[in-house]
This record gives sequence, structure tokens and C-alpha cells, in this order.
Amino acid sequence: MILRGRSGCKPSFGGWRNWDGDLERIFSLILHWVATDFNRTQAIAKQLVESQPELIQVTSTPATAAIMRETQTIPVVFTTVSDPIGAGFVQTLTRPGGNATGFVNIEGSLGGKWVEVLKEVAPGISRAAMMFNPKTSPQTGYYRESLEAAASSLAVEILRSPVGARDEIQKVMTGLGQNPNAGLIVVPDVFTAAQAQRDLITTLAAHHRIPVVYFIALFVRGGGLISYGVDHPDLQRRAATYVDRILKGGKPQDLPVQLPTKFELVINLKTAKAMGVDIPQTLLARADEVIE
Repeated sequence: MILRGRSGCKPSFGGWRNWDGDLERIFSLILHWVATDFNRTQAIAKQLVESQPELIQVTSTPATAAIMRETQTIPVVFTTVSDPIGAGFVQTLTRPGGNATGFVNIEGSLGGKWVEVLKEVAPGISRAAMMFNPKTSPQTGYYRESLEAAASSLAVEILRSPVGARDEIQKVMTGLGQNPNAGLIVVPDVFTAAQAQRDLITTLAAHHRIPVVYFIALFVRGGGLISYGVDHPDLQRRAATYVDRILKGGKPQDLPVQLPTKFELVINLKTAKAMGVDIPQTLLARADEVIE
């Protein structure tokens, strides 16, 4: 639990506090972590709503959906949601209209960037699998146009590789490992981003020497080759400004849903050397972080 108040305040569990003669509101922040256990996610959502908080900040589409099924009145600030309109969280991006607003992680042009980066890392690539879980990554279609356009111009065949279990991930990776001209693009998905799947994918990629472009730096910091995508910590930092505005009296329906503005390219040189991949200097020069 993290407590919010003026600098110098002693911890207090909510309510009001006298500070040099002035009353000041003290807020408590309760953190809950869930992975891909959707029954547990819904149970926690119910528990949170029943506790009647003044605001809920939530990350990912499945978790936001769980919260929104439980309340239409408590203010909600979401992050890393792909299609808040299609999911029914807001009416429009500019005028959300309900009790929720936040920050999306969708930028359609990323699809083309992933193909371009993969081709730079492995110029001999002629086909690339696109890995995602259809149940947890319905937003994959947003990237299709730019991805297919870039693939066509770079003579790369895109193979859809849906996965929903660890054995399916192993099957895809083994198949790619048998093709020396194949690579992999892991698109935004809470299933593949969960640590168990994340570790499995990076381990198998290293074992089979498969060049992989990931959508988030977590993979690369854990041994993956390269990632390009939305800077998720930046989304969380920006969400804090909406939390502050709402706690000061703002209304979610009046705060527009915002698009990502910051992206990061992260390269793991140690992994590249182990796999025998030569990272071009032009790509290294553009990197926001290089792990050696």
C-alpha cells in the first residue's frame, strides 16, 4: 500500500489529516497483481468494487473489462487497452461519456515497423510467424494493414501463428527452428507477456536461433533479442495525471482517451552474439537501450 499526501506527512490509512491548521485529504493506494487467470481477475474486480474506492486504475483490456462488468459509477482510468470503443468502455475517444477513460497502446503503424526491424536484424528472412493468443489479443487486426504492406515490400511471407497454451508455443518455435529463413514477431498480448510464456519463448528462440522482434522490452531484458513498441511505463506515468485530476474533481467522461506518444527500441547484444546475429550499426544508433 502506497500513501499519498504532502511531503513530510506521516502515513495514514485514508481520511482527513490536520496539517498546520489546514485539513488535507489523505488517499491510500491498494495494489493488486493478476496474470492470465481470468476467474481470479474477475474475483479481484468484484472485491475492489465492493470496497467502494474513489477511483480504480487498471491495466490491460481483460482486467478493464472485469472492472467495467462490476461498476458503471466508480471512476476508472485504464492503460494498455487496445480498443476501448469496441470493448464498450467509452463512447468515443474524445468524449468517453461514461465512468472510464485512459490511455491506449495501439498504433497501427507498429506492424510495419516490426517487419522492418526483423528484416534489418536478419536480412535473409523470407517468412515470419506472427504469434498471438486470439482470446487475449483481439486487437491484432489493427496492425495487419501496415504489417502486410511492409511484408510485401520486403518480400516476407507472414504466417499467422495463434497460440493458447505452452505446448502450442513449443510447436510453433520448433517449426520455425527447422526453417533457417524464418523469424518471429510477437504482437501485443497479455498471454505471451506473462512471465511463464515470456521465458519459454525467449528460451526456445535462443535454443533454435530464431530472430524474434517483441512488442515490449520485458522480453529483451529477460534474454530476448530485440523489441520495438509502446513505452508502457510512460503510459502509466501519464495515467497518474488523470488519476490526480479525477481525485481533484474531474470527470472521466470529460477527459479524452489518449494515444501513445513514446516508443522504445531495445536490443540485447549479448543475446545477438550468442545467436550469431550481427546487429547493424544503423539499428544500434537508433536504440533507446542496448543490453551488453
